[in-house]
Amino acid sequence: MRYQFDFGWLPQYWQLLASGIGITVQLILVGAVFGIALAILCAWVRSEGPRWLRPLVAAYVELIRNTPFLIQLFFIFFGLPSLGLQLGELQAANIAMVVNLGAYGCEIIRAGIQATPRGQFEAGASLAMTRLETFRHVVLVPALQRIWPALSSQVVIVMLGSAVVSQIGAEDLTYAASYIQSRNFRAFETYIASTLIYLALAILLRQAMALLGAAIFPRRLAR
Repeated sequence: MRYQFDFGWLPQYWQLLASGIGITVQLILVGAVFGIALAILCAWVRSEGPRWLRPLVAAYVELIRNTPFLIQLFFIFFGLPSLGLQLGELQAANIAMVVNLGAYGCEIIRAGIQATPRGQFEAGASLAMTRLETFRHVVLVPALQRIWPALSSQVVIVMLGSAVVSQIGAEDLTYAASYIQSRNFRAFETYIASTLIYLALAILLRQAMALLGAAIFPRRLAR
């Protein structure tokens, strides 16, 4: 018997899909902005920061990079309330994505910093800059130039990984797809639609990161 494709349900559920897309976009915007900021801070600590703080940051990075994102999400949403910290679904999802991207981004940015010639640090010192000023004005921007494509790819990976936040009830795109297929019993078509939406979001996000990189690092584009 031939399978008959049926996408006639799309107009009925387009608002639910649009809402799910909106939540997914919100998650990645918050995750990317604060996750990259956390990654830069951790990369600075591991490369140039206080020595007493380096083991703590290293432990955080290794813990996050060697445990599943879903377990991290469950720990934040189900574990922290036992310590008295109550979080909503979106709050927990945002924190989990920031923490996850912060750890992976830290190692990516640190690789760019380690590729910076030591002469640039010495040049900053010769201009009477502090270590923090040298890092910010002399080291960080060239390091970000080197690793921007890799960092962009990691942001896309975190966005795609956000699909698991539906497991704690966050009403993202995957949550919307699961809800729809439980009502229309057209799982194949529903997940084809959600897959194509995720594909479009990933392509758009990668293009947005490329445009952002061109705006921040115009000299690199010119070269």
